[in-house]
Order: sequence, then C-alpha cells, then structure tokens
Amino acid sequence: MSASPKRVIALGFFDGVHLGHGALLRTVKETADRLDAVAAAFTFDRSPTAVITGQQVPLLSTVEDRVWLMRQKYGIQEVVVASFDAMQRMDWEDFITKYLVEELGAVHVVAGHDFHFGYMGKGNPARLREKCEQLGVGCEIIKKVERDGITVSSTYIRNLVAQGEMERAAQFLGHPHILTRQVGRGKGIGHSTLGFPTVNLRIPDGVIVPAFGVYATRVWFDGQSRLAVTNVGVRPTVADNDGRVTVEGFILNFHGDLYSHQVRMEFFKRLRGERKFPSMGDLSDEIRRNARQTQAYFEGLPAE
Repeated sequence: MSASPKRVIALGFFDGVHLGHGALLRTVKETADRLDAVAAAFTFDRSPTAVITGQQVPLLSTVEDRVWLMRQKYGIQEVVVASFDAMQRMDWEDFITKYLVEELGAVHVVAGHDFHFGYMGKGNPARLREKCEQLGVGCEIIKKVERDGITVSSTYIRNLVAQGEMERAAQFLGHPHILTRQVGRGKGIGHSTLGFPTVNLRIPDGVIVPAFGVYATRVWFDGQSRLAVTNVGVRPTVADNDGRVTVEGFILNFHGDLYSHQVRMEFFKRLRGERKFPSMGDLSDEIRRNARQTQAYFEGLPAE
C-alpha cells in the first residue's frame, strides 16, 4: 500500500467560501507550494451549527458549489467531505492524530479562530495548536477577517442574500453568490410567450432562497457565459403557477435549449421585487426593460 501523500489542510465548514475562508485557503495553498505538498481542505457534509442547535440554517452553497469555489478561486487540489455525525462522535485527539495525521497525511493544518471539533466540540484552536506541536505538525490559526468594521461571516452574508443585497454580499464573499444546478423543464412560457429562451432551476432543499425579485445575473454553461434576467419567486403573473419557488433565467442573446444541461448562475444585482402584472404582455414588456437594465449594468462594471 502506497503512503498517503503529504497534505496541508484547511479545516472548516466553508459555507459560501467567503473572504474569511479565503484567508485560510490562501495560507494553505502558499504553505503547500512551499512544502511540495497537496493543498487540501476538510469540510463537513452538513452544517455543524444546524446539527448542534437543532435549528434550520439555510446554506449559501451546496457541497458541490463549495468544492468548486475552493478549487477555482483558491487553487485547492483536494476537498475531503466528511460525515459530521461521525466526526461529532470522535474524540478530539483522535481526530488530529488518527484522522488528520495518520489517515490524511497532514503535515500542516490551518484553522479559523472559532473552529471546534470532536466529541462535544471539545477540540478548539488552542488544543489543535498544542497537539500539532507535540506531533511535529505545522499549525496556523487565522484571526477573524473584517470588512468595513464587520466580521466576515456566513451568517452576515446569509442575511444579505435573504434581503437581495447581492452587490454587498459579493463584497464579503469575494465573488458573486452562485447556484449550480441541472436545468429542469419549464412550462415553455419564456420561449413561446416572451420570446426569451429560459433556464429553470430548483433551489435545493436546505439552500438559501434569495429575496423574491428580478436579478441581473450571468449564467455559465458548456464553457461559455451569457447575461440573463432572472426571476426568483413564485411567478404570480403565470396563470397555472403552483406556488413553488423557482429560479427562472431569461437568457439574453442566446438561442437554444439547455434542458438537462448543468448551469452555474451568478447573482450580481437585484433590479426589482417580484410582482404580479395585469397580463403576460405587460410582463414581457417589463422583462425587456429589465434586459436593457441588465445589459447596462454589466457594461458599467470594470473590466476584470
């Protein structure tokens, strides 16, 4: 059996992969490059806060989106997604010695100032640092990251997304809020009635629903991107809407059917709240107006 490759590992839940998480992940990448090790991150399959408190905590990102963001934005090579239930039952010392060091080959770990682990959350940054020192494993604890005097946290960003404040959310995330899903079959209203090809996405259970309304978004699919006017809500103008929350993107300057394709949607700005229009014709006119607003918004953004 070949030895496990040596890894530098970021420890945390990383919901949303925001700027605070970025401080850990950048440190991991730099250290891994220096030690000729694999840059890795360790995360849980579900929210520790939700499990411990018994409260529903809507997540900013699915596991898949978390993994994609860590790889894409910070160069993390491997992401280990572990069962929180199993980790919760493990003694904190065993988590370090048997799991991180023996099983995963950790030579250096990086954690946030508030990271707790192991049975009853008895593992903390001080114990992590002390145990790593005994084992000859490097350990760094990253202080909280602030922006505008506010601690960057998933909780704060969740509130922004829930209120539709996507531009401010992006300042704390370090990237637009994203949702990646396979396109579902809609009712064909976009194409037949409004003249826009649409993508219909379902928000997964447990993931945050942005404030109902219309957003300037960018969608990525098949290696390309297009601008889109996206409605989040229950589509009150549509006669046979079933009351379920949908994310419906009207794609600008595109012809084709993206049913069953994987689409990543980036939310940039909320243009207006969701409302009921007197007719589908009025709705169509409004979406065209929103399309012009979306074009103007992206034209006004600084070049990347």
